[in-house]
Amino acid sequence: MAMTAAIAEMVRGLDAEALVSLREKARVHLDERLRERTDVALIDGEYRLTGSFYEKQLRLVLRNCFIIDPKNVEDYVALGGYAALSRVLTEMTSDEVVGEMTRSNLRGRGGAGFPTGKKWAEALRHDVPQKYIVCNADEGDPGAFMDRSVLENDPHSVLEGMAIAGYAVGANMGFIYVRAEYPLAVEHLKIAIAQARERGLLGRGILGSDFGFDIELRLGSGAFVCGEGTALIESIEGKRGMPRTKVYRTSHRGLWDCPTIINNVETFANVPLIMDRGADWFLGIGTEDSPGTKVFSLVGKVCNAGLVEVPMGTTIESIVYGIGGGAAGGHEVKAVQTGGPSGGCIPRELFDTPVDFASLARIGSIMGSGGMVVMDDSDCMVDIARFFLEFTVEESCGKCVPCREGTKRMLEIVERIVGGQGRPEDLDLLEELADTVKNTALCGLGKTAANPVTSTLRYFRDEYEAHVSEKRCPARVCQKMKRFEIDAAQCRGCTKCARSCPAGAISGVVKAPHLIDDGKCIRCGACMENCPFGAIREAW
Repeated sequence: MAMTAAIAEMVRGLDAEALVSLREKARVHLDERLRERTDVALIDGEYRLTGSFYEKQLRLVLRNCFIIDPKNVEDYVALGGYAALSRVLTEMTSDEVVGEMTRSNLRGRGGAGFPTGKKWAEALRHDVPQKYIVCNADEGDPGAFMDRSVLENDPHSVLEGMAIAGYAVGANMGFIYVRAEYPLAVEHLKIAIAQARERGLLGRGILGSDFGFDIELRLGSGAFVCGEGTALIESIEGKRGMPRTKVYRTSHRGLWDCPTIINNVETFANVPLIMDRGADWFLGIGTEDSPGTKVFSLVGKVCNAGLVEVPMGTTIESIVYGIGGGAAGGHEVKAVQTGGPSGGCIPRELFDTPVDFASLARIGSIMGSGGMVVMDDSDCMVDIARFFLEFTVEESCGKCVPCREGTKRMLEIVERIVGGQGRPEDLDLLEELADTVKNTALCGLGKTAANPVTSTLRYFRDEYEAHVSEKRCPARVCQKMKRFEIDAAQCRGCTKCARSCPAGAISGVVKAPHLIDDGKCIRCGACMENCPFGAIREAW
């Protein structure tokens, strides 16, 4: 149902009192719309998506996704949007806001898990005229779409979180750095920012107060390294996106050498909830060390793929099997990779591990931004390591030697292994190179680049050894290890296989069994496809 003209007029130039009045009226219209939907239910006063996939989750960051119209600020207000900002501006000092965030122990959801309150406190104590708030929406992990979903479906939650952060640390300007490959997210952010400005929720005198804060978009071109905070800052400043040497924290000297708060999309989306419901409420969710929820992009060889939000401390088993439904197609889950290209591969026997920052670190992985890729028994873990290394090498900015050269040399070794040319000493060399890159790379991306290799070597060393010692890929994935054999009992000597082989690898005379020269064979499979008697088979 369309918003009435009376309500539309009311939302212009909102103050705290008008915001409450708008919320009451807007909720009536939202209720009318949602009652017509069969995929949404009102439970304990909150709208929730129905179905077993959603019912097993605790959707807080994703609470509004696929429920409200992201292009309509009134929908967001109807469900309590901007109430936290109003409370902060009318009832709390900057010190109190920072104190509440510190007490909540919200850890940054971008990957590192640094305490948000501690970061804000550092920026607050610097008494300088200019500070900045930056939202890192440069989501580049393969298979990850957590930030994208929030920006597309609930952009105002991020704007509100950034405005609260601005008030807390004394910043009047914010930037959202989002990749241009997210056109719908960019469109919805532009609409949300324009609506917020029009209604006095951004700009000067927010909600009738003396606090001013505005937000601008900056579009990234898809460089993975710009997800690193200092590289992102360089890009916003109009420079090439390359990490800085960490002389100062960005909360001390960041954007244009001013104190700068950098948090990711999910972190900012948590802020209004904490300020509205309180730190004690937030601490009651998750674990003592990692409170709150975490959004995961559950993808790969799993029956039920999609965004999953669960309390911190939920086991991998509960996510992959309880929500994801296990592997598809009758296969068995072999591993799950968390943390994107910088994360580790966790074997099935460790699925009782709780998903939190400390627990994942203990088993050689990281939380990352929330990617969770499921692999089954048809996946080769050596090839998986090769895939992520290839991505890292391609995306390395090249500024520091350990990352630029070390990852490249590691990739060469792994490619040699999957190509059937591996040597026993390669495994020790991989571990040595991984340790060097980890300890000497300039930025966090470089320091974690070797995790896919070290974790697969740790938990799936038997697969590496099969590739190296037996020249065999147990999962039958690495094509250069595949061989073709001719069954002499079935071969009629028709010569069709020899005539179809582009490499001239098949020899023999008419009406006699033929032979394949493995050294010449290029593994194209043309011989097997053309044999009329089924005498040629794959051999692993």
